[in-house]
Amino acid sequence: MSLTAHSLASGPGWQVHDVVCNSGPGDMPFEEQHEAACIAVVTEGTFRYRTRAGAAVLVPGALLLGNMGACYECGHEHGTGDRCLSFHFMPEYLETLNSGTPGTQFARFSQPRLPPLPQLMALVAEAEAARDTRDLESLEELAVRLVGAAAAVLDDTVSVSRHYTSRDERRITDALRRIEAEAHEPISLASLAQDAGISPFHFLRTFRHVTGLSPHQYVLRTRLHRAAVRLRRTSEPVSVIALDVGFNDLSTFNRRFRRLMGMSPGAFRHSV
Repeated sequence: MSLTAHSLASGPGWQVHDVVCNSGPGDMPFEEQHEAACIAVVTEGTFRYRTRAGAAVLVPGALLLGNMGACYECGHEHGTGDRCLSFHFMPEYLETLNSGTPGTQFARFSQPRLPPLPQLMALVAEAEAARDTRDLESLEELAVRLVGAAAAVLDDTVSVSRHYTSRDERRITDALRRIEAEAHEPISLASLAQDAGISPFHFLRTFRHVTGLSPHQYVLRTRLHRAAVRLRRTSEPVSVIALDVGFNDLSTFNRRFRRLMGMSPGAFRHSV
């Protein structure tokens, strides 16, 4: 087992780490404790997260939620390794956010994670791009926005419940790894279900329970996320990026991007 946490930025009451874990199925999970409130953006890999608020499979684009003082376990029963951009907040820092945000209270998280929701996509892409381009000055602002975004969607998110077996979970994590590797290519529900050895209906229902999204939504989210990160990292033409990530034509890419990100690809590239 190997885990590294590289500090990227910090300030009074907050800090950000780039956390890389190389644990796999042969490594036993062990109990740890959150030393501060935590919101971690999963950028690579899948893993199982267990805490008093519940248990969930964490996938790229999801947010891990941890309460200060809470014990937790992370397991990699179905795959090796993950990477997260982990934001940590002390109580006094969250109190300053409370006092400056009328009508919003940042209290203890009632859920272990938020799935890769469309309303979080732009923020997640910005955070990953900031990490990879070493735009560390933007991380403080991103930390504040991340807390606000999580608080805004928590009340509208269905609580995590266990409607699937360990075998189902393995099937879905296998499908997630295939999507991560082949998102730029056509992937049908039928082929994913065939690989899993179950009916398309059962696969679709189980995929939703595990990830919070349908397979089509997850493929689309993966493509648009990769496009958003490249828009921030590079000056490549939008048309090249659109084709590379899996869209057949520029108009479809522009329409999908605007619908989920709330702005055009060009506007996103130059937004602050």
